[in-house]
Amino acid sequence: MFTLTMWVMLQTVSDHTPKYQDRLTTPGLMIRPKTENLDVIVNVSDTESWDQHVQKLNKFLEPYNDSIQAQKNDVCRPGRYYEQPDNGVLNYPKRACQFNRTQLGDCSGIGDPTHYGYSTGQPCVFIKMNRVINFYAGANQSMNVTCVGKRPRHSRDKGKPIAETGRDEDAENLGHFVMFPANGSIDLMYFPYYGKKFHVNYTQPLVAVKFLNVTPNVEVNVECRINAANIATDDERDKFAGRVAFKLRINKT
Repeated sequence: MFTLTMWVMLQTVSDHTPKYQDRLTTPGLMIRPKTENLDVIVNVSDTESWDQHVQKLNKFLEPYNDSIQAQKNDVCRPGRYYEQPDNGVLNYPKRACQFNRTQLGDCSGIGDPTHYGYSTGQPCVFIKMNRVINFYAGANQSMNVTCVGKRPRHSRDKGKPIAETGRDEDAENLGHFVMFPANGSIDLMYFPYYGKKFHVNYTQPLVAVKFLNVTPNVEVNVECRINAANIATDDERDKFAGRVAFKLRINKT
């Protein structure tokens, strides 16, 4: 009886799509380079302090090389979803849209003697949205990522003016930055995502943030979030829902 029950249950399980995705309704954001405690610390005069970040980024961005993208993925029409329905016949594998490394501009690391800016104290941090199967991000409207200097608000700060919490200091210390693609845009053509087994060559769209003049020797709190019609970013129970917070410190002697 047990064997029969298990057999019946397995007939309802897809090899390509998780049966339950209740925890994945809102995509989170993450940063690269991947660091412990989401702290990006750079000591400009100490190569070892930032070379680990550079090596991680080299490996992370390799699949985005233009030559690889041209070989494996499609040139898609911007501004619209790249839907690939089965229509009663298994459409597998799904094609993916090209996201070329050159789209990352000064953060592409291509022919870059500054090593993504880490050797000069102008580091690039990459923002990526976690994958959610069959999710139509943006609800057919444009979306983008924005970043601000923002210290987390604690309960002890409730009722206090912003100036008294120190949160405005982060905005000032963060300085100026530029984003690639321009304005931190994420195009609709990279959605929906059909799952690892279906979308074999899928490469997630990225947003690169190049920090130009962070106040040195000071820890700066940064928050980046996705601005999209169908992604909530104000759930205090989930700090990663549609956003990510990290600490940035550029040490100079």
